[in-house]
Amino acid sequence: MNTHPPPETVIRIEGLCKSFGANRVLNDFSLCLYRGENLVVLGKSGSGKSVLIKCIIGLIRPEKGKITVLGRNVLALDHLELDELRVKVGFLFQSNALYDSMTVRENLEFPLRRHSFNLTQPKVNELVLEALHNVGLEHTVDMMPAELSGGMRKRIALARTLILKPEIILYDEPTTGLDPITGLEIIMLIKNIGEKYRTSSLIITHDMKCVQLAAHRVAMLVEGRCYASGTYDQLKTAEDEKIRQFFQ
Repeated sequence: MNTHPPPETVIRIEGLCKSFGANRVLNDFSLCLYRGENLVVLGKSGSGKSVLIKCIIGLIRPEKGKITVLGRNVLALDHLELDELRVKVGFLFQSNALYDSMTVRENLEFPLRRHSFNLTQPKVNELVLEALHNVGLEHTVDMMPAELSGGMRKRIALARTLILKPEIILYDEPTTGLDPITGLEIIMLIKNIGEKYRTSSLIITHDMKCVQLAAHRVAMLVEGRCYASGTYDQLKTAEDEKIRQFFQ
C-alpha cells in the first residue's frame, strides 16, 4: 500500500488557448508543476514557450483556459493582487532585464524597495549579500552591469529574483546566448538553488543539456499542446517521431 501523499500542485494550467491573429500559439495546453520540482517545458523556437510563461504571471491574457498559481486563479486577479502573487513567483527574463544605470547593489535592492517591506538598511544589506553569495558574485556588489560578462549578468538577474525568497521561479531560456561552459554553470546553479530553497521551477528552454541536467520532468510543447511528458530518459527512448526529433 502506497502511503505517500500526492505531490502538492503549485501551478495548474487547464485548457489554455492563446492566438495572435490567425496564429494559434497555445491550443488547449494543460500542465501541472509540483512543489519542489524542476519542470522543463521543451519546444522549438517560436512554439509558444515564452507566451506560456507570460500567461502564468499575468503579462499576457489567454482567450480560454484556467491558470491557478499557489491556489489563486490568476485570470481573476486585479493588478494589486497580481503584484502580491508575483512576490512569491520569481521570473528570470531571457534578457536579464537589469537596470544599466544602477549598480548591482541597487538592482538587487530595487525589488525590496518596490514591494515596501519596510526593512532596515542593515537588513537590506544582509539580503543583498546573501543573494550574491548564492550565485557566487559577492565581489560585484558595487559594479555596474556594463562591467559584467553575459554569464555574470545572468547570475545577478537570478540573485535579484532570489532576494524575495520566491516559492516558484520561472526561467525563460536561462542559457540562451551563453557559451557552453557558462551555460553549464547556470544550469548547475538552477539545480543548487532548487535543492537549497526547495523552490519549484518551471524552465522554458530548447537547450537539451539544460533538459538533461536540470529536469525532474519534461513537458513537450508541440503544436500548442502538451504533447508528451515524462523524465528525460523516458522521452529520449520514445519511438514517436515528434518526440525523437528533439533528441537527435
